[in-house]
Amino acid sequence: MTERLRVDGLRKNYGEVVALDGVNLAVEPGEMIGFLGPNGAGKSTTMRSVLGLVKTDAGSISWNGQPMGEDHRRHVGYMPQERGLYLRMKVHEHIAYFGRLAGLEASVASSRANEWIERVGLTDRSDSLIQELSVGNQQRVQLAVSLVHEPDLLVLDEPFAGLDPVAVATMSDVMTEQVAAGVSVVFSSHQLELVQDLTERVTIIAAGSTRATGRVSDLRNSSSRRLLSVTWSGEPPDWAPEGATRIEAQTGSSAFHVPADLDSAALIADAAQHGSIASVSHEPPGLDEIFLELVGA
Repeated sequence: MTERLRVDGLRKNYGEVVALDGVNLAVEPGEMIGFLGPNGAGKSTTMRSVLGLVKTDAGSISWNGQPMGEDHRRHVGYMPQERGLYLRMKVHEHIAYFGRLAGLEASVASSRANEWIERVGLTDRSDSLIQELSVGNQQRVQLAVSLVHEPDLLVLDEPFAGLDPVAVATMSDVMTEQVAAGVSVVFSSHQLELVQDLTERVTIIAAGSTRATGRVSDLRNSSSRRLLSVTWSGEPPDWAPEGATRIEAQTGSSAFHVPADLDSAALIADAAQHGSIASVSHEPPGLDEIFLELVGA
């Protein structure tokens, strides 16, 4: 399948500062990609390059196999990390206005604004000024703005920043619904557990270059270590597997990082000789640990 969006070898310098140093990124139709990296890695610069807001020094950006142009960018919905809202406009007015900017007729823009206001849970704030909304509700407005023209690609820069759990659930549901409808979604986030739950594939960058890209499960399985957690029926014994590194565990449990090549059955059998086991977990490290390994933290 041809990628809806493909970014190859993007490079961008601001004087002596290297912002991008060979970033690669691709997303297929109906796919959600987590675009991850520490602060200053180049995520926002890459996203702004896709939107044509930053002119890169080298590399290419393509849309369905063709060089990306302004006509293609009309099919992109964008939510910037820094809110770009007109604070003295009302919620409905604001969303409809951006629909008009995207080329919708006034009546269509107004109708779509109503639909998205209801979907993101702001029906009772439709006539409120943007400046009267909480940070989380302003983020909901930004999501509606990015979707009012029914884009084929959604680019979201830290969409979950500042959201309470209810708003996170709403944002996640809308993103998942869009993917089910065939929309491509690229989003950045520092909430890696949420990324792991929402996506099958991620691209991780650091210092302006791509460090890894692939399925979350594959990246986790490629780690040289595993997380072993043992919950004991009684007092935890003074036991540790050979070659293990003890890590913090909940009361009544023991937890270790162990080499990936250790046999799980042998580990459990060894543990059982030292105490009464209630439960055992032996699995690859989470995306948060993989991220730290790859970016060198």
